Amino acid sequence: AIEQHGAHMPLGVDALLSTKMAELTAESMDDALVGPSIEFGYKSQQRSGGGAHIIGTFGFDADTMIGTVRTLVREFHRHGVRRIVFVNGHYENYQFVYEGVDLALRDLAGEGADRPTVMMMSYWDFVTPQVIEELYPDGFPGWDVEHGGVMETSIMLEHFPELVHMDRLIDHPAAELPLYDVLPAVASLTPDSGCLSSGRASSAEKG
Repeated sequence: AIEQHGAHMPLGVDALLSTKMAELTAESMDDALVGPSIEFGYKSQQRSGGGAHIIGTFGFDADTMIGTVRTLVREFHRHGVRRIVFVNGHYENYQFVYEGVDLALRDLAGEGADRPTVMMMSYWDFVTPQVIEELYPDGFPGWDVEHGGVMETSIMLEHFPELVHMDRLIDHPAAELPLYDVLPAVASLTPDSGCLSSGRASSAEKG
């Protein structure tokens, strides 16, 4: 997604990190190719990305996101690809990626074509409890409020240090958001930083 990640990081964090995860994985395989990133994702939501009301955040509507994924699966299939992985880097994307894949496979089945195997994942789901304890010795705030926090900032420091400006980081406690959504978004619920937790404890070593 193109989404603000606080004053200390660029708008393209989600695409940069998911692409890097795909590249690192592909390097360990014999026959893997990394396709171009989908730079835009589903619109940012206040309880997981700060919200679409914050300057610098741009998002697709659901039907555009679903249609993009649906088309990509069909196009990769048309070119002979039979194993596809979507590596998600934006919390809000997942169900729309799932829907796009499901509809594409339904399309292909209806046409009598063989169907590819498609895997969908969010890279942070592979962070083990042991690593979480090491990254967050004072307690894990949860992936939903990790936006712009320790994990994303640390991985950026490890792989893209020139794009991180720790001197601009705004330090604050994890956001305490309600257990429901309100539209139009109530801007005062999002911390002024745009982040939902602090990245102050980040380091390249943690990344």
